[in-house]
Amino acid sequence: MIRKYAVLAALAVLAVVMLVPFAIVAANAVKSPAEYSSGGPLSLPGGLHLDGIVAFWNRTDFGGKLWNSLVISGSVAVLAVVLSVLNAYALGVGRVRGRTWIMVAFLVANTLPQEALVYPLYYLAKQAGLYDTRLAVIIIFTVIQSAFGTYLLASVLGRFPREILEAAALDGAGKWRALWRIVVPVSRPTLAVLLVFFFIWTWNEFFLPLVFLVSNENQTVPVALGVLQGDKMMDATMSSASALLGILPAVVFFLIFQRTLTRGVTVGAIK
Repeated sequence: MIRKYAVLAALAVLAVVMLVPFAIVAANAVKSPAEYSSGGPLSLPGGLHLDGIVAFWNRTDFGGKLWNSLVISGSVAVLAVVLSVLNAYALGVGRVRGRTWIMVAFLVANTLPQEALVYPLYYLAKQAGLYDTRLAVIIIFTVIQSAFGTYLLASVLGRFPREILEAAALDGAGKWRALWRIVVPVSRPTLAVLLVFFFIWTWNEFFLPLVFLVSNENQTVPVALGVLQGDKMMDATMSSASALLGILPAVVFFLIFQRTLTRGVTVGAIK
């Protein structure tokens, strides 16, 4: 019982630590510049002033940046999950030759910094005519995210009950049918967790989109926020508005799929 209350207390403290900065940013985003100058960043707003949010939205074409981030993050999340399932099915269930070394290769790929990948990826994108396109970023992050997804799912599917697959084979189910009718439905909670993580991770990416998306109409939300941080024309309230608008979509996505994420983690823990 004491341990349970200790865990709940730790979670409460963690929630407060995470929510306080978000609350400060949100409060400063709806202040007027005069209120911020007189009261400072920790004062409460006297009213709801949306001038900073509206000015930032219009100034950066935030709607276009938001659409770019949604398209890239959503596409990467779906494609990376599909590619991870296919790779993991071959490694975990199919037991291909050299499985251990392939898993080591995926593990090493997860540890490579993006700075080491940027030049060869830049050269390949230039040669393929995909530089400064959303498709290039989608392909790159699909491969990067699926490396982690393959490593995780291969370990999970390696312990998949062989009796179920053997029974499906006796009923005439081939490998593809067993994958989509048996393995994928059983692994749905884990796949849902990967989908949420892949979306949020891709949404927050900054370095590679900064290098590959140089046109203003192709930039994502983090790139737009990073580029404007050094702009002298932005006051403190507009900077807070930009931070709020950059964080809010990812928070909303997380809250929408919170039950899916919790269910997936709980199922994995029970198993």
